[in-house]
Amino acid sequence: MKLQTVLAAKGTGVVMVSPSSSIREAVATLRENNVGALIVVDGDGQPCGILSERDIIRALGSDTALLERRAGELMTAAVVCGCPQDDVEAVLKTMTGRHFRHLPVVEDGRLVGILTIGDLVKSQLNQYRGTVDSLQVQLMSTEAAAS
Repeated sequence: MKLQTVLAAKGTGVVMVSPSSSIREAVATLRENNVGALIVVDGDGQPCGILSERDIIRALGSDTALLERRAGELMTAAVVCGCPQDDVEAVLKTMTGRHFRHLPVVEDGRLVGILTIGDLVKSQLNQYRGTVDSLQVQLMSTEAAAS
């Protein structure tokens, strides 16, 4: 299964902020959109970072003025991105191995969506469930034919 299949089911909406957005604004955007991460985009709309709840919580413990800082200061700049043709299983291995939960998806240099590790696990479970159901139908047909 490819990421494009998961994006087709989930949708391509992406919640974004600029590097100059305050952390206060970013927190409000996370809450308003009920998401766990924001893609930080430059003036051309290109991803230049990702800012997650985890990034904010980690910094909050040591920075009392955190809410006045900028997203660009706190974001993870080395963003791992996927493309629609990537294999879900390979992407899951990368995400779990590198310990991140959100994957921006880019095609032809353009941000086309974001997927979470939960989205990918759910898609694989659904695929497995479909395979099991199909095998059960085949087995029952074989047994019925043999009787």
